[in-house]
Amino acid sequence: MRLSQVVRPGSGQFICEQGALSLLDEKLAVFKQPVMITGEKSYVAFKKHYKGQLDLPVYPYNRTASNEDMARLANELPEGTDCIVGVGGGMVLDTAKGTADLLKIDVVTVPTVLGTCAGFTPLSAVYHPDHTFKAVDYYERAVYLCLMDLDLLIEAPEAYLMGGIGDTLAKWYEAQGIVEHVSGDLPTMAEVGLSTAKVTQEVLLRDTADAIASLEKGEVTPAFKRVAESIVAVAGTVGGFAGEYGRMAGAHAVHNGMSLVSETHDFEHGVKVAYGVLVQLVAANKMDDVATLLPFYRDNGFPYKLSAFNVTSGLEGKIRQVAEFAASDKETFNLAVPGVTTEQVFQAMQYLEQV
Repeated sequence: MRLSQVVRPGSGQFICEQGALSLLDEKLAVFKQPVMITGEKSYVAFKKHYKGQLDLPVYPYNRTASNEDMARLANELPEGTDCIVGVGGGMVLDTAKGTADLLKIDVVTVPTVLGTCAGFTPLSAVYHPDHTFKAVDYYERAVYLCLMDLDLLIEAPEAYLMGGIGDTLAKWYEAQGIVEHVSGDLPTMAEVGLSTAKVTQEVLLRDTADAIASLEKGEVTPAFKRVAESIVAVAGTVGGFAGEYGRMAGAHAVHNGMSLVSETHDFEHGVKVAYGVLVQLVAANKMDDVATLLPFYRDNGFPYKLSAFNVTSGLEGKIRQVAEFAASDKETFNLAVPGVTTEQVFQAMQYLEQV
């Protein structure tokens, strides 16, 4: 296993506070002709909280985060555009970053939900126009500024927060599962990435309940801010520093296998990844970690068995279907459990059904 040659720590500037949008005009003053890429709901949320003087031209993305839409936007933006302000969730921000890369200009990100670390990272998850996954594209430039307004984010749907927590929680368990099978010393920057992954785990186990309660009350609290920063900024550094040692492993392989089970499609990506964390840990026989996490899942409303994802018929067959996919050579479960078999994943999922 080799470490990625390029370390990508994150955005050039990061601001996360209440009323942060009041700083947008000041931060964009260095640009002559900025424009905005956003979505319909994201723009409404932005306009509610932005009280500045800028009247940026607005260009809607087409909800695909595809190379084709990035190319369309790059062709449509006026000559002289020198900065793109992406406002929205992960797909909007990935589209804004990809479009900026085509034009070789700067990008500012304004997350409107807490579902991913897309606002912080110099890469995009790219899809085909039919919404199927295509690739991860990496960019030469870092995000110029990631600006998170907590007054806006406290009003975002709870489902996105749950997904962001689940996906971020996996950072530590997947990275740990990978590095324990690596012989020799880790590169120093990989150790930094693993340290940040551990920070996310500790923050989430401590603060998730309070952060969810804060969102439900609509009150920004220190716990909500810590969780927000962990989902976006701290999580965004894990892969950036750790490279191949901080990539996806068993939890995401289970998520990908769940795509074969239609009943799970309505659940957020990160909620399914969180379930995958438990499957990975059981398959690796890390039962102390399982015992630590199960009360956390129960207390905070995370499903911890496949039947809790609205799978009410043909359960055993669907468990085997997920297990076969997750344990296949084209998936990443074997990074955490080398030589993993379908039967190991199947038995791990069956164990969780009986918990």
